[in-house]
Amino acid sequence: INAEYMGGQEFIEPPPFDLATSYKDSDPYSPLIFILSPGADPFDDLLKFAEISRMQKRLQFISLGQGQGPKSERMVRDGIENGTWVLLQNCHLATSWMPKLERLVESFPEGINPSFRLWLTSMPTPHFPVSILQNGIKMTNEPPKGIKANVTRSYLSYSADFFERSKKPEAFKKLLFSLCFFHALIQERRKFGPLGWNIAYEFNMGDLHVCVRQLHAFLEKYQDVPYKVIKFLTGQINYGGRVTDDWDRRTLMTILDRFITPEALQNGYQFSMSGIYRTIPVTDQQGYLEYITSWPINADPEAFGLHENAEITYARAETYETLTTVLSVEPKTASGGGKNRDDVIRELCNEILGKVRDTYDIPEFYAKYPTRYEESLNTVLVQEAIRFNKLIIEIKRSLEELLRALKGLVVMSLQLESVASALYNNQVPEAWAAKAYPSLKPLASWVLDLVQRTEFIESWYKNGPPNCFWVSGFYFPQAFLTGTLQNFARRRQVSIDTISFSYEFLKTTPSNINTPPKEGVYVYGMFLDGGRWNQDTMMLGESLPKQLYTEMPVVWMRPQIDRKQPTSGIYICPCYKTLRRAGTLSTTGHSTNYVVAVELPTDQSPSHWIRRGLALVLALDY
Repeated sequence: INAEYMGGQEFIEPPPFDLATSYKDSDPYSPLIFILSPGADPFDDLLKFAEISRMQKRLQFISLGQGQGPKSERMVRDGIENGTWVLLQNCHLATSWMPKLERLVESFPEGINPSFRLWLTSMPTPHFPVSILQNGIKMTNEPPKGIKANVTRSYLSYSADFFERSKKPEAFKKLLFSLCFFHALIQERRKFGPLGWNIAYEFNMGDLHVCVRQLHAFLEKYQDVPYKVIKFLTGQINYGGRVTDDWDRRTLMTILDRFITPEALQNGYQFSMSGIYRTIPVTDQQGYLEYITSWPINADPEAFGLHENAEITYARAETYETLTTVLSVEPKTASGGGKNRDDVIRELCNEILGKVRDTYDIPEFYAKYPTRYEESLNTVLVQEAIRFNKLIIEIKRSLEELLRALKGLVVMSLQLESVASALYNNQVPEAWAAKAYPSLKPLASWVLDLVQRTEFIESWYKNGPPNCFWVSGFYFPQAFLTGTLQNFARRRQVSIDTISFSYEFLKTTPSNINTPPKEGVYVYGMFLDGGRWNQDTMMLGESLPKQLYTEMPVVWMRPQIDRKQPTSGIYICPCYKTLRRAGTLSTTGHSTNYVVAVELPTDQSPSHWIRRGLALVLALDY
């Protein structure tokens, strides 16, 4: 649709945040409430507005939390008397004090100083007083969507005078432009899910403002631009302080390398391959804003360093979220002549019970595969069987209970109702997921995957260790890899800390492997997300259009003593259990979803694949 033809560009571009309009509609008895959203902090906007309104010296603020209630109450009462502005931040963190705040607002006396205003900020929470919401003026300042809107907002957050204060105007203005673009890019990468960041961090304007103030200070203090210092403070401290995942930190620093560099001071330096986003000759604030208006409203994935397929990933995620919401409000009763809900659930219960095997006989596993010093994989196999048993017991118990509840023999409890709803919506019940391995598959695929995993364990038990291991079939693949290293270490009589894997990729299929390797293991079942494995060149290649994932060949994971990692020609690729990549942060600094780092051969710079968000996964979502 042509926006200008339909009525104007202003209908598809969000207007700048305007506090003055909301302030004009307010009075001393009506609190002004900022509803917070991830990546948006109205504090700087309020400070700027207070300065314009000549209230910067009469603005008091406090962040709510434990023990801050009495201080906040005194601050409000002083403001009522003296006509100051009072800002109470993060009301959602002081839920126990909210009733007191409600009574305080309701008891505002007549004849309040007309200059008094009460400003509140809070994330959406059920504990926020309803009466204050009803009587207050509610505002939200969501982070702008799109690189264009984001950079525009960053530039509008500074005054025109601020651009002309530096002794090195050319370096300051160009690096300021780089920082604003960098800020927009790392915020917008979140929409691509795990391809952008393993964890969706809440970078906000405060991070950018600190970096810009530091940039200004360093340029004033030093003769030469201290790129290393600026890069370290920006990437490791200001933005990096929010980053909890080591692989995300690597991504952040790699992206920053393109922006804090001497080349950024050159005219026409490109921030992306298309050349749409580049540096321009130094000009004033209005000149930069005019240049930014020439950018497309929606940036292509290449602006982020991603492949064009990333747009498909983003669209799929949005569609899935929408359909999940629709399913959640779908009526639970059916009309017409088809099967009713209970009949569908009953059939599913019987079908799953028929597919899922009985529990393993653990004493027999111990008898056939006893704990032995020289064979750690025996312990791995028994532990896998025990884990799967716990899951199988939960599945069969809940399904049998649900069938009895559908017949009216037992009460349909809340947990059973939750299982029934999940089955009807083709989702894995939460009670099962709590005892299962990480998986994003819908129920039908999940059951088939469970059957294949249990058959893999059964085949190992009956026929001995396979020649080529299906690494995706393990409940806990990290234990399998550790066991492989232990076997090697014990045979060689060396410390396991001195051993690491080397990786060799084979041009064969698992069915053609007739003998195991002398050292290490052959594994298969990995998938590439964000790139493609080129079977002809046996190295990484660009994804084919509309092909989101490719299967990896058989990998020989070979333990070696005191191995030195190659310095070139490889991309150190993290491997995760699922496409979500995120998990609980463990003591190793990695996510619990993380399995191992694999060295993939490449003829391109590793930074290219880091910006691509390329990773290996053990299981897809279908």
